[in-house]
Amino acid sequence: MEAVPLPRVAHLRFSLSRVSTFDKGFNGRTNTEFSRTPYLRCPQIRDPTFNSGPLRLNPIKFSSFLAARSSRSTSFPSGFIPKAAWVMDFVGSKKKKSNLPDIVKAGDPVLHEPAQEVDPEEIGSERIQKIIDNMVKVMRMGPGVGLAAPQIGIPLRIIVLEDTKEYISYVTKEEAKAQDRRPFDSLVLVNPQLKKKSNKTALFFEGCLSVDGYRAVVERHLEVEVTGFDRYGQPIKVDASGWQARIFQHECDHLEGTLYVDKMVPRTFRTTENMDLPLPMGSPKLGPS
Repeated sequence: MEAVPLPRVAHLRFSLSRVSTFDKGFNGRTNTEFSRTPYLRCPQIRDPTFNSGPLRLNPIKFSSFLAARSSRSTSFPSGFIPKAAWVMDFVGSKKKKSNLPDIVKAGDPVLHEPAQEVDPEEIGSERIQKIIDNMVKVMRMGPGVGLAAPQIGIPLRIIVLEDTKEYISYVTKEEAKAQDRRPFDSLVLVNPQLKKKSNKTALFFEGCLSVDGYRAVVERHLEVEVTGFDRYGQPIKVDASGWQARIFQHECDHLEGTLYVDKMVPRTFRTTENMDLPLPMGSPKLGPS
């Protein structure tokens, strides 16, 4: 599912994924673990999730910052407050690293093939519970409003989703109303089955953690019914509408090997940096259709 861009100033996000130049590690030695120059990026973002506003990346060479300070000192320049706890680990040690799985990106076969059902008798097992725990953590770290097991490389029919007041606060009240977006607590569904409840649809921008940096308009049903098992193996049924219904459809598509780009309105596909640009002529109008 799509990452939720955080508001400017509220967070500093660190990435090793947006550069290709080879760099030297600490003390001038080749750093094989971090073989690409780390960048500090501070997003300037108006809208979260699918209907994102402008994303203007402001990269700062983190390596030049490191070169300006002692090789062992963990002090930061005046006024610089890291918002990610692992920044201190990155600066002071290469040994500490998150044990959480990485987000799988488009092109990996696991994202383009149907996932397998989970044996209901195995849902309570330590293995499945660990997968669910990791999915929730990865989703929140994204941050995103949903995640499917194939997105962390596991071809099983498991999805997690959650939308919060904080995420919704990043869009205007008008946008939240148009999207019929309301907060809901985290949900876990194993072997979900989705069916539409009406023929009413809406068109809005979507994105995906597995297709990071892009958005496109996708038509989705406004009301769906989803059944399956919760994380304890008990039957569960959810009647979803509005934005929650969109999230369910996006995540269930992942379980069929389908990405949002397979269903998008092609001419609306764009980078997050170009979200402020108008839709091209002939594009459908956003909102309920």
